[in-house]
Amino acid sequence: MEKRKNVVLKIASWNVNSIRTRLDQVLDWLYLQSVDVLCLQETKVIDDDFPRAQFIDEGYQVYVSGQKAYNGVALISRTPLTDVSTGFTPLLGDHDSTQVFDQQKRLITGIVSPGIRILNLYVPNGSAVESEKYTYKLEWLALLHDYIQALLSLGPPHLLICGDFNIALEDHDIHDPCHRETHIMATDRERHALQAVLALGLQDAFRKFNSEAGQFSWWNYRAASFQRNLGWRIDHHYLTSALYQQAAACTIDTAPRRLPKPSDHAPVTVEIDVQHL
Repeated sequence: MEKRKNVVLKIASWNVNSIRTRLDQVLDWLYLQSVDVLCLQETKVIDDDFPRAQFIDEGYQVYVSGQKAYNGVALISRTPLTDVSTGFTPLLGDHDSTQVFDQQKRLITGIVSPGIRILNLYVPNGSAVESEKYTYKLEWLALLHDYIQALLSLGPPHLLICGDFNIALEDHDIHDPCHRETHIMATDRERHALQAVLALGLQDAFRKFNSEAGQFSWWNYRAASFQRNLGWRIDHHYLTSALYQQAAACTIDTAPRRLPKPSDHAPVTVEIDVQHL
C-alpha cells in the first residue's frame, strides 16, 4: 500500500540553552511531538562536538553552525534539506560587516519539501540599553533586514523565519510592560528594527490563533518566574503570506520548562497545511 503523504508540516523552534546539557530532554520531546523540523538556538557547542549521532539514530538529518560555549544554531530534519547555508556571507557577500557578524554563529537556513525555506535565528540579546552589545544588536537586525530582502528577491520558495528573537514586539508579550521602553528586549529601537524586517511581508503565526496576553516562551530562572508566569514572548515564527494563510496552529509547549534543570525557553511549534501550497 502506498504511504499516505503527510499534508501537515510541523516546525518547532527551541532555544535549548546548551544542547549537550538538555540532550535527553530534547530527544524525549522530539519523540513525543514528532515534529518534521526542529530549529535549535544557543546550542553552545562547536560543530565537531554536536551530538549528531543521537539524532541520526532517531532518523533525523542534522545541520549545524556552532561555537564553543556561546550562541550556535541547528536544523534537525526528518528529510534532507537543500540549499543549506550559514551566516550572512553566502547571500550578501564577503565584506567587513558580514565578516564581523558571522563570527557569532546565529543564522542557519535550508529548504524543506515542498519548497519552504526555513531561516533559523538567534538574535543577539543586547545586554543593556545603549551598551556596545545593544548597538551590535541593532546593527545585526539591520543586516538581517538586508539579508531577508535579498532572500525574498530570489522569489519562491516560501519563507518561514523562526527562533529566539530576544524581542517582545508588543506590550502584551510581557508580563509587566511598565517601563518597558528602558528595558532590553522591549525598547522602541529594537521593536522598530524588527518591525522593519516584518514589513518585508512577514506575519506572526502565533497571533493568528491567540491574541490573549499571558502567553510566554521565556521565563527568567530567578524569583520563581516560571511558577508565577512572569514571562516574555520572545520566540517567534514569522511567515510569508501564503504560509500564513495555510498555518493551521501555533502553540507554546510549557511542559519542558517544568522539568528539572530545564532551558529557560519553551519550544514553539507551528503547523502548516502544505496540501494547497
